[in-house]
Amino acid sequence: MTWRRGVLLFALLAGASLARAQVAVAPRPRGGDEVERLNAQLLSHDSATAVLQALCDRRGGRGERIRARRAPEPSATPSEDAAARVALGVPPDEPLAHRRVELTCRGLVLSRADNWYRPGRLTPEMNRRLETTDTPFGVAAAALKFHRLTLSAERLDLPGVVLRHRALLLDGAGQPFSYLVETYTDAVLSPGPRARR
Repeated sequence: MTWRRGVLLFALLAGASLARAQVAVAPRPRGGDEVERLNAQLLSHDSATAVLQALCDRRGGRGERIRARRAPEPSATPSEDAAARVALGVPPDEPLAHRRVELTCRGLVLSRADNWYRPGRLTPEMNRRLETTDTPFGVAAAALKFHRLTLSAERLDLPGVVLRHRALLLDGAGQPFSYLVETYTDAVLSPGPRARR
């Protein structure tokens, strides 16, 4: 499957998922309005990190940057890796990197993100920052002038989490180079003391 067909397939699935998510909102889960606002902001911005940075600033963390702390969970499963390869159109012989992080502000975990990316489409400096620092992916790859294509947005009413997005990042030439699964914690709700670690 070419990446264009893969993107089209995921976009069609995303449309169905978004429609189901909107229908399922009838009995409003906790934090309804706040989660809807966050969801709308994520859908209208190319960088989730920028959205979370603005949230952090509003909460009194002005001057403190969002950090990508390595998450302690085990490596991704083969099925997750396979799904990422399909979404990105990556052939079996091409290396695919995986990074699992918690995006934090002032000690609060705002989201947990799994990111599969094609290191060959990043610069050596971008790869170095992703491998050795707590720089969020969107900050490290900003020079690619990427665009975000949301594949699905799912409201959650599970302990500690409220929203999950799946998305592709495409570079300025429209080539996908990153597949993301982002799970937003209830720390995005004010006052947000729930996900402190």
